[in-house]
Amino acid sequence: MDMQPGQRVKSVRCTRDTLRVELLDGRTIIVPLAWYPRLLHATPQQRAKWKIAGGGYGIHWPAVDEDLSVEGLLRGLPAPRVGLQVPIKVGRARLRPTPRPANARSASLRARG
Repeated sequence: MDMQPGQRVKSVRCTRDTLRVELLDGRTIIVPLAWYPRLLHATPQQRAKWKIAGGGYGIHWPAVDEDLSVEGLLRGLPAPRVGLQVPIKVGRARLRPTPRPANARSASLRARG
């Protein structure tokens, strides 16, 4: 999406269940807060303390570390689900599942009969 100067954020307001973003071109975007769990679970005071980011094309809530883009809002994109996020690698360490002891599987099969 090619962003235009009028698509910058003018104001932001949150109610108990919606996020309302007014753009400089006069449009208003209203989306459910349920799309953004960090905002949904934030206090009204935390939601009220937002900052314009990205040259006016984004919104940042420092208290809950949430960032939204006007482009994403215009496309109607909710926040990605936690299970779909890319895992973070730290150095060379990797998390691996703990292997089950060999006798645990045998005991489990015997218990089922």
